[in-house]
Amino acid sequence: MSGERKRGLVIINTGDGKGKSSSAFGVMLRAVARGWRVIVIQFIKSEEWKTGERKMADQLGVDWITGGDGFTWESDDMEATERAAQDTWARAGSIITAGEYDLVILDEATYPITFGWIPVEEVVSVITGRPHGVNVIITGRDADPALVDLADTVTEMKKVKHAFDKGIPARKGLDF
Repeated sequence: MSGERKRGLVIINTGDGKGKSSSAFGVMLRAVARGWRVIVIQFIKSEEWKTGERKMADQLGVDWITGGDGFTWESDDMEATERAAQDTWARAGSIITAGEYDLVILDEATYPITFGWIPVEEVVSVITGRPHGVNVIITGRDADPALVDLADTVTEMKKVKHAFDKGIPARKGLDF
């Protein structure tokens, strides 16, 4: 691990508003600029998504795991989607425990917890027992109260209005 060895923080970005992952990726940029080792682990998006944040992360040397198979409402096989989330959590838990990264971003991790695919107690245990300098950011709607209790900082993004509600689809450069 690089940088100072202060106690790592746990940050949660939750709520129904836009910006949860975008905020985490902003922190990713700050961390890289400070020489930190960073990994992003995505629980929902699939490798088929070609996002701007992934492109930038690749250029910056940020490690990235895309463990999902796409949005759950588009899944043809929910058992496979559930297994993908569980496999992604198994990798994430090992990565957090190993302590090789200064920052671990668990993007959209709240969803498989909410769906009951990953036991929240297990997530809390791994994060609580993480090595001293590992910072963790968790994004997604409906953060479990146990995660909120564990976190040092919780931000709830509140939707006031969203272009998608007017039928305007997500746009490259703004949304992905």
